[in-house]
Amino acid sequence: MAQIKLHDQRKPLEWWKLIGRCTVSCISVLLSQLALSLVPRFFSASPLFIQLILSALVLLVVVGLGRCSKRLLGVSGSASAFVFFNILFVWAVYLAVLRPAVSCLMDIAFNGAITMLIIGLCSIMSSNPGLVTYGSSDEIVESSVAEFEAHNRILEPSASVLCHECPTEGSVLGRRVRYCRICKGYIKGFDHHCPAFGNCIGHNNHVHFMVLLVAFLSTEASYVVCSSQFAAKSQMVDRTRLETSLSGNLAISTMLFSIFQLLWQAVFMTWHIYCICFNIRTDEWINWKKYPEFQDVVHSQPGQSFNEMRFKNPYDKGILQNVKEFLGF
Repeated sequence: MAQIKLHDQRKPLEWWKLIGRCTVSCISVLLSQLALSLVPRFFSASPLFIQLILSALVLLVVVGLGRCSKRLLGVSGSASAFVFFNILFVWAVYLAVLRPAVSCLMDIAFNGAITMLIIGLCSIMSSNPGLVTYGSSDEIVESSVAEFEAHNRILEPSASVLCHECPTEGSVLGRRVRYCRICKGYIKGFDHHCPAFGNCIGHNNHVHFMVLLVAFLSTEASYVVCSSQFAAKSQMVDRTRLETSLSGNLAISTMLFSIFQLLWQAVFMTWHIYCICFNIRTDEWINWKKYPEFQDVVHSQPGQSFNEMRFKNPYDKGILQNVKEFLGF
């Protein structure tokens, strides 16, 4: 049995390409946020739920136009830069428009939350998710060269390992090293590649990822409270100005944007909490048929011509033990 070690194939972007993609992302944020401000401008009399649906449709249209421009003009932005500039835009609206109407306690809470969010976002973008490179002490695969080439002909292996033994503590199979097509690297404990962070989520930064999700939810929730305080105070003073001024429209549109983010991110976080409780990764759940350890083959009965393959989770040790393992206890 020959041990196979792999090189890190990730290549950083040239600086001029990086600047170009960030510029495109910045322009996309400005256009999308200005487009969102048209919703409270022209539909101010509509219920909040209707405005929220319209805001979601506007975002979908903007994303669709962005993909069309990428195909037609050959220019593309960066998803992580898009997220970063959206955070800065919301913060700028808060400082320029909302802050005078917000209580001191909420001002401290929001500014603290968004500051920690930006720090955490920059940190996870540059973090090592558990990349296994050439010369690493981590043992990737133990198999014949022929098996390796068959499963990795175009560097897209279908399984973390090529043996069919039951996982044991410290075994190769138990280390759950998976391949990321985007990063073109092998990641220990690979969950998924997060385009919003421009990085994989793996063994080394999974806890960081969950903390960052909490930071996003708390920041957006506090912003919704701040914008609600601003809207209530503005309606008491001059409702017409709130509905017609750009600052008032931006306050409402960014609140709708934050509510929309809250809704899908709450579902997203619930999913990841479920995965942690049952010790399974997103990639493993979606692609379990690729990984032998998740396959439970039920042999066919007499008269049947095929075997049935069912899902099983060999890593589930009980919710409490799974959570402790996730936290590193």
